[in-house]
Amino acid sequence: MVYEYNLRLQPRDAANEQNIKAYLKREKGIDADVVRVRRRSIDARQRNIFVNLSLQAFVGEQPETDMVTRIDYHNVDGAPAAIVVGAGPGGLFAALRLIELGMRPIVLERGKDVHSRRKDIALISRQHVVDPESNYSFGEGGAGAFSDGKLYTRSKKRGNTDRILNIFCQHGASTNILVDAHPHIGTDRLPKVIENMRQTIIGCGGEVHFQTKVTGLISKANEVYGVRAVSICDDGSRHEVEFRGPVILATGHSARDVYRWLYADGIEIEAKDLAIGVRLEHPSHLIDQIQYHNREGKGQYLPTAEYSYVTQVAERGVYSFCMCPGGTVVPAASGPEQVVVNGMSASLRNSPWSNSGMVVEIHCSDINHPTLAPSVKADDPLAMLRLQEYLERQCWEQGGKRQTAPAQRMYDFVNHRISVSLPSTSYAPGVVSSPLHQWMPPFITSRLAQGFRHFSSSSRGFLTNEALMIGIETRTSSPVRILRNPDTLSHIRLQGLYPCGEGAGYAGGIVSAAIDGERCAEQLVASYQAHKSH
Repeated sequence: MVYEYNLRLQPRDAANEQNIKAYLKREKGIDADVVRVRRRSIDARQRNIFVNLSLQAFVGEQPETDMVTRIDYHNVDGAPAAIVVGAGPGGLFAALRLIELGMRPIVLERGKDVHSRRKDIALISRQHVVDPESNYSFGEGGAGAFSDGKLYTRSKKRGNTDRILNIFCQHGASTNILVDAHPHIGTDRLPKVIENMRQTIIGCGGEVHFQTKVTGLISKANEVYGVRAVSICDDGSRHEVEFRGPVILATGHSARDVYRWLYADGIEIEAKDLAIGVRLEHPSHLIDQIQYHNREGKGQYLPTAEYSYVTQVAERGVYSFCMCPGGTVVPAASGPEQVVVNGMSASLRNSPWSNSGMVVEIHCSDINHPTLAPSVKADDPLAMLRLQEYLERQCWEQGGKRQTAPAQRMYDFVNHRISVSLPSTSYAPGVVSSPLHQWMPPFITSRLAQGFRHFSSSSRGFLTNEALMIGIETRTSSPVRILRNPDTLSHIRLQGLYPCGEGAGYAGGIVSAAIDGERCAEQLVASYQAHKSH
């Protein structure tokens, strides 16, 4: 017999399967052999915290299948090739979908494999050295591999999010991501999942080439036939190579050289609205106290608390972004003379700190505001990219021209005071006291300060000098959009080119990028088959 329940439980009763079984026996009178939770969320709106569970209880029988819906990937060795530029979530899911549909993906990644990246990322913190081809943004897994692995998305209208989560589970992610309202893999576990995806691609006859940087498209008469690239061999030598086939361009939001050569080659792109601000870091225990309405914090049975804030200040959104409970702030620069910060959490979310991006919405029409980037022209398709670069260089200079980051206590910032000391921080390269309220654009700082006051009015204790603002958060999304046909997803002029994912301006996170990668793969195959039939 299988019983289905929607329950609202105390955290202790929902803590594990054993406790849930005990609750069912005590309150429902059933002795379950197996409990399978289908959905789990935490309701912390009131002082009494509850865990909402949708579950199945199996009495006298076992579930017939596991929770994961698996896909059979068949061998495509010898099948027509398609080029996938970038091995982030957009590119990896595009490659897997191509295999499903009978085409052979050739994945080109400018950076290194996900494990080799770790050494280069460590050098950023230890020696303040940024490898422009292997960092938090570039390399297997893309920016998501070392920035948390959060899988929560509001983009359900774009595609089947459950399918994406199942593919992650098929490649080694915990089935908890199929259950939790805000699914999260964790920076410590995501690299193995990504490596398993690569092995699926290669095992089915596809190719994955690392340290292979695409430098241009091969096209004729408004049709793309492949790409030109520079490949770095093990001995350090460089070789120019070409790969032939239709192209899915999934380069991520930090591939600024790609945007530049696309623009120089006359390929239609446009500037895109984005958001810029800081990383705001609190002691995680303080956030637990605020969110769970309890001086004791989360206690024994609740996870490290999350938050989400949003308001409007002077007709622009001010909001929290990429909240990392029990996480760390990381250096996310992808080139010289820039300081950029991001956040991540390991699977246990047990760091003493919690952080989020706190950002202000900036429209393309704001670019002429005198405090943003004085030398940037509003009619430039790369205007928002240049704004990012301008602020990242300022941040680098304020941080001492190293990867040390300028920082200021939150309450000091709101009250325009220089912080004479700084609290401890998770940011490994180190922080230096800096008057963010003076050198960051007033367009941003005035809105942040007012937003902080507003958030603290509903969350007493949030505005505090125990919190540290670390500059600067600029990579919230792509600064450009590569124009494409909304029906075919191909470029508006160049057939055979499929701008994809976050880097092309059509996604905002791991899951939405993965969905867009699958959609581009489907359209590519449909176009190829239609062309072949003629």
